[in-house]
Amino acid sequence: MPSSFDVIVIGAGAAGLMCALTAGYAGRRVLVLDHANKPGKKILMSGGGRCNFTNLATGPANFFSTNPHFCISALKRYRPEHFVELVERHGVEYVEKAPGQLFCAHSAKELLGVLLTECDWAGVTLRMNARVERLERHAEGMRLRTSHGILDAGAVVIATGGLSIPTMGATGFGYDIARQFGLRVTQTRPALVPFTLTSHWKARAADLAGVACDVAVGAVRGGQRLGPGRERRYREPMLFTHRGLSGPGMLQISSYWEPGDELEIDLLPDVDIAGALASARRATPRRQLSTWLGERLPRRLAQALGEWYGEDPTLAELSNSRIETWRVRLGAWRLRPAGTEGWRTAEVTLGGVDTEAISSQDFSVGGLSQLRFIGEVLDVTGELGGYNFQWAWASGVACGSAL
Repeated sequence: MPSSFDVIVIGAGAAGLMCALTAGYAGRRVLVLDHANKPGKKILMSGGGRCNFTNLATGPANFFSTNPHFCISALKRYRPEHFVELVERHGVEYVEKAPGQLFCAHSAKELLGVLLTECDWAGVTLRMNARVERLERHAEGMRLRTSHGILDAGAVVIATGGLSIPTMGATGFGYDIARQFGLRVTQTRPALVPFTLTSHWKARAADLAGVACDVAVGAVRGGQRLGPGRERRYREPMLFTHRGLSGPGMLQISSYWEPGDELEIDLLPDVDIAGALASARRATPRRQLSTWLGERLPRRLAQALGEWYGEDPTLAELSNSRIETWRVRLGAWRLRPAGTEGWRTAEVTLGGVDTEAISSQDFSVGGLSQLRFIGEVLDVTGELGGYNFQWAWASGVACGSAL
């Protein structure tokens, strides 16, 4: 293998491969290094093996960052339709499982195949099982001491991702490099991650493991609801698990939640609960509340609610004050999670390399254009639904085209 390249990309994930092939097509001699044994592992496991590779509605509002304007330029320059065109050109079939959310119709292996094929066509060299032991400035470029020997590059791109799913090889290498060169790393924590519950609620959730329902959920801190948009909540399904609460709704709100916050869950987001119960009391006073609930919620959950609160009255027995009590129980159910499942199952990392010192045009470090950071390693984190992959493609192209 040659020991000198125009560009060395560290990280063979979505952002790294996209950057590499873009730079390769621009005529650069590109090497991709990764300590894993295979490229694109996170691509292969995401979306249940089918990879939610973009969202047609992607915009800056779908991302978390201490510098919210940073992502705008790259997202504008490389949009979802650009990546869809690439996928279609390779004949990969895809489906829109939810509005804007595009998944591979068959397998994420096809998507990874597109990236690797493009890298091959662009003349990119890929080297796996390669550890980078040291990175330093050398002459007008950079020098890497690796398990494959000493390598020189005109520029090095850090595309190592975050800390999520360490069993797939995630490490803090990118943050270490940032700190080595004097860059700040914002606080990192798991995001898009299920919640664990205290023993009281954990036992109740375990009894309902596998039950799912549509909810609206927000986080509550100091009496203030936290969440997206005007209503400050996500409208997504919730899933009970043996450990706590999961499903898209819980993963989404986990990006806002911090230890000590409560969750506020509306189990019947389309229902005027107080009005509906009052109407039902007049129309069918002899019906049990559990029967009424069973028509609107999964039956196991409807039964469990009566057990949790120790009552299953007839509708006639519901006074206005008891109706209000049930309105709160159903429409503003609050509980304080014990925590989250952490890095083990988190889909992404919230926080990362501070973008204040990074160019939003070419992703270079201020004062050191030979070093660049892209993708999840940066303090830019998307919501659930294909946004993080679109950030990987957009940041990879923006950086690769400027090398």
